[in-house]
Amino acid sequence: MPLYEYECSKCDKSVELLVRSSEEQVACPECGSKKLTRLMSAPSAPNMKGSGGSLPMASEGQSCGAPRCCGGICE
Repeated sequence: MPLYEYECSKCDKSVELLVRSSEEQVACPECGSKKLTRLMSAPSAPNMKGSGGSLPMASEGQSCGAPRCCGGICE
């Protein structure tokens, strides 16, 4: 069963949902709306170089390059 990321058109929340079949109707768990857009998600790969961390890091006010980066410090 794949896990998909969706964005709700009504409440503008991003959620991850477990989808059992392609015919399953998904709804936003926040507001119940069925107006969801499936987002493209990039898989995460561990960083084998450097000192242990697998998450990209950014200085304050800069982007780390991760999908949907907020431009803050990644933790």
